[in-house]
Amino acid sequence: MTDKGGKTDMERVGLFSEMTYTTIGDKYRRPGDIEFNLSATKGKQVLPGGSKLPSSLQHGYFNNKFDRIMEGEAHTDPVKIRRQQRLKESQKNIGKAFLPSNGEKKPSGLGSHYGTLGGPVSALSPTEKPRKAHKASGKNFLTNPGKKGTGYGYLSVTIGQYNKYEGDAYEKGKDISKKEQEAHRKALKGGAFRLNMHPNALFDGNPYRSDKSLPPMKKGAGKGPDVKPFKPSSPSKQPGGMKAGTFDTYPSHSNDPYGLKYKRPVNVVNKTGKTFMPSTGPKSAPISSVLQQNVIKSINAQNYRQVRGITYG
Repeated sequence: MTDKGGKTDMERVGLFSEMTYTTIGDKYRRPGDIEFNLSATKGKQVLPGGSKLPSSLQHGYFNNKFDRIMEGEAHTDPVKIRRQQRLKESQKNIGKAFLPSNGEKKPSGLGSHYGTLGGPVSALSPTEKPRKAHKASGKNFLTNPGKKGTGYGYLSVTIGQYNKYEGDAYEKGKDISKKEQEAHRKALKGGAFRLNMHPNALFDGNPYRSDKSLPPMKKGAGKGPDVKPFKPSSPSKQPGGMKAGTFDTYPSHSNDPYGLKYKRPVNVVNKTGKTFMPSTGPKSAPISSVLQQNVIKSINAQNYRQVRGITYG
């Protein structure tokens, strides 16, 4: 804990009491001063005599003499043992060994039945089946040699004859419709049927309407008056601030009869004869925060030595 105050070391650690010590009053020993296994440094020690490599001799083994697993056993011949077993098995046979009448037959090739038990199969015989006698077909019909040409746009090149040309009247459809309309008009007995009972827009007939055709228009007696369009003497002008494109000229400047009511003085002086200077506006000043004001009030030049420091653990 410092002179200015604060928590103690035990309060910062958070323990209720100071921990106990494992030893009290023991002398300090350096790590190199500790003695370990003193008996290993006194008297004679184990001397193995060096490592030995394994070989056909007994130097690499613990025993001085090679001990056999079985001593005095007889020599065994495996070939003789197999022969004896074969003789015992042959004594179990009742008669002689089975011998086929002939030796085995090997196939001579693919498709051959030589050496099989069933023999050849008639369905798989390569011989040809009996067929009917061949009858030659008749000769083809003989024609003239082919004519040269592609056939497109060439006459007398195809087998058949070329179609004959048959002319068609120009605008045959119109002629047929015209004949039908004339026959229809001849079949009519009167004019078109008109019904007087159909609704009309007026009670009486329209006096200005007539079924008759209008007479031809009469031609004028003479020509009208010869009127020429107005054409200015020169092209139009655009007003460029001087009224160049107007009919009248720019008006001349006239003096203003009315004078200024108030003229602003050039140099304004006060009663003492000095030039009037207006007062300046409010100026900004540095302002401290509320927190800084509280700190200045609580800690000042008179009590900053007596204030205890506060630390948070």
